[in-house]
Amino acid sequence: MKTVLEILNNREFMFKSIFTNSIGTLFSRILGFIRDLLTASILGANIYSDIFFIAFKLPNLFRRIFAEGAFAQSFIPSFTAAKSKAIFSAHIFILFFFIIFLLTMLVQLFPYYAAKAMAIGFDKQTLEMAAPFVAINFYYLLLIFGVAFLSALLQYKEHFATTAFSTGLLNMAMISALLLAQGKASQEVVYYLSFGVLIGGFLQFISHILMAQKIGMLKVLLAGFKHFKKKDISEDKKRFKKSFFPAIWGNSTAQISAFLDTWLASFLVTGSISYLYYANRVFQLPLALFAIATSVALFPRISRYLRHEKFEEAEIAFTKAFWFLGFLLTLSFIGGFMLSHEITWLLFEREAFSKEDTHNTALVLQMYMIGLIPFGLSKLFSLKLYAMHQQGKAAKIATFALGGNIILSLVLISPLGAMGLALASSVSGIILFIFTIKAYGSSAFLAIIRDKKALWLLLCSLVLILILYFFKEAVHVYL
Repeated sequence: MKTVLEILNNREFMFKSIFTNSIGTLFSRILGFIRDLLTASILGANIYSDIFFIAFKLPNLFRRIFAEGAFAQSFIPSFTAAKSKAIFSAHIFILFFFIIFLLTMLVQLFPYYAAKAMAIGFDKQTLEMAAPFVAINFYYLLLIFGVAFLSALLQYKEHFATTAFSTGLLNMAMISALLLAQGKASQEVVYYLSFGVLIGGFLQFISHILMAQKIGMLKVLLAGFKHFKKKDISEDKKRFKKSFFPAIWGNSTAQISAFLDTWLASFLVTGSISYLYYANRVFQLPLALFAIATSVALFPRISRYLRHEKFEEAEIAFTKAFWFLGFLLTLSFIGGFMLSHEITWLLFEREAFSKEDTHNTALVLQMYMIGLIPFGLSKLFSLKLYAMHQQGKAAKIATFALGGNIILSLVLISPLGAMGLALASSVSGIILFIFTIKAYGSSAFLAIIRDKKALWLLLCSLVLILILYFFKEAVHVYL
């Protein structure tokens, strides 16, 4: 009886954690959408908006990579295995803070060259205008590292709510800055936005400090500072460093792929970059709400199971997460693919966004949606590699997928244009999934899918297809 109750409690806790992450992500995405609308309305699309996006480019990239678990996926297994967790955590914090602090100071001393490195196409005058904003926004790196570090400590204690909702603080700070800047000159608006970024980062950091103190993890970190040199943790640090850079690379390939798509789309007809951007925004929503939320919630538990050789419990957790995530991603894929035109029309078709733009964006969205299930499930099954300190293998798999994406993009861009770039991304997701399952264990994966739940999943999918078909026809009549 006790075992049954424990299983039920673990299952309830896992789904509660996933739900918390999903709601937090949705809350943040809604605020982010409002922020984008206000930015377009108040700042417009001009040289100053370009300057702000460039100034915020690297800090925001750093935030996106770390937010999707790159730091936690290398830190949590090492922290779990460390003999002296307090001293290990203090060492890692000081090491990274020192490196990021030095980088930030270099940017403050040479902001012009930092701006040039991020926007090589800008002329000298524009770079000089951008330099002070690059310097201001760069301070966000220090704050977001603190957030990422404390977030990993909170995840170790299986607390996810603070991190899930904290990105909303950044968006609220930027929204407030935009509202206060209404009616001011464009250059002043950029200053308001830049300081809004710093205030938002500070609020994120403070919220994590308070929660870390509440659950006792801040005490662990402070104890590590106090006894900093009392124990030799060279083995723990070596283990972490060995896994960290592959984890960063493995989580960065998606961002590199998106950058590649944008760069190649600049050679296509006008509007191609926008079609990719808007379609990818829609595609990323279910990926973040379900796949990333599930992987973040599951990872600390998987790490502990595998650390203590509780392989059966780990497989049970993977099985439950697979069917839960597979069901949600399948519904999202069907809905996104079949209703791509309706979704694009509802979200974007107004004023300068024409019906032709809606049509083209919807086609690109369909190509992206093909990769939703493989990308999402790859997020789940790669957790085993990260938990077992096999970040190098995960990075190699991500590199294979990126290489496939590059080759396919070059092949498909000519006949299909922006659609070809999106399709290449999706096929690279399939490559990523195949190699990830091979690393996870083909027999273990087949054991998971040999289940009666597959019939229910198929039945629900068929029912949804029928419902969406009749809904789509009704909407077409209305339009």
